[in-house]
Amino acid sequence: MTVALTVRGLCKSFTKPVIQNLDLTIAPGEVYALLGPNGAGKTTTLRMIAGLLKPDAGTIAVFGTDVIAAPLQAKAQMAWLPDEPLLYDKLSPLEYLEFVAGLWQVEPARAASRADELLETLGLWPHRHERCEGFSRGMKQKTVLAGALIHAPKFFILDEPLTGLDAAAAKLVKAILMERAAAGAAIIITTHILEVAERLATRIGILSGGGLLAEGSFAQLQAQAGKHENATLEDVFLHLTSTAHV
Repeated sequence: MTVALTVRGLCKSFTKPVIQNLDLTIAPGEVYALLGPNGAGKTTTLRMIAGLLKPDAGTIAVFGTDVIAAPLQAKAQMAWLPDEPLLYDKLSPLEYLEFVAGLWQVEPARAASRADELLETLGLWPHRHERCEGFSRGMKQKTVLAGALIHAPKFFILDEPLTGLDAAAAKLVKAILMERAAAGAAIIITTHILEVAERLATRIGILSGGGLLAEGSFAQLQAQAGKHENATLEDVFLHLTSTAHV
């Protein structure tokens, strides 16, 4: 069976341990929501998976490629979207996409076609020649998302991807993510909007104390928390995280 992400024995400490012996597996087509209290290590975990932060111990593989030993090959299969949209804002959206496509060595004709498609889909087409420096946070976020999609990645790492988006843009981004998952891409996402995780995720992991406190489908987490089927993910999350620290 093909596995999109395999994490084993992952550890990371700064002044104190943040992640301790974390194991995680995600399959193609799966949307995995990694949740947890502030400071639980969600962003740290995503940055290690993306190859941007070296773990103290453990292994990470994306579609069988070791992220630490073969970072370029692993990253070529990934889309990384940080919680703050980072782009060269002196460029226009079209120039930014051309730049990112060049980094990934996407064939020029394919890159041009893909850029046009993404700019149209994300509502950026009328602004494709404008400098990004004058854009709202939401428009910058959509531009960065377009850049993350330009090389047709199979694995998406998304840290709070809906931050700063209005309702229409958030709906569009969620639709794009679900479309990619339906096409076989794997997605790991963090979000503080628990109803988004409840609706989008096929599996949810709650990170606390350096490891996974609970993991499963929403229905399985409801059962683990001893909650009835009408309980929201917020109810389940608060119950599990509060009882873990009693």
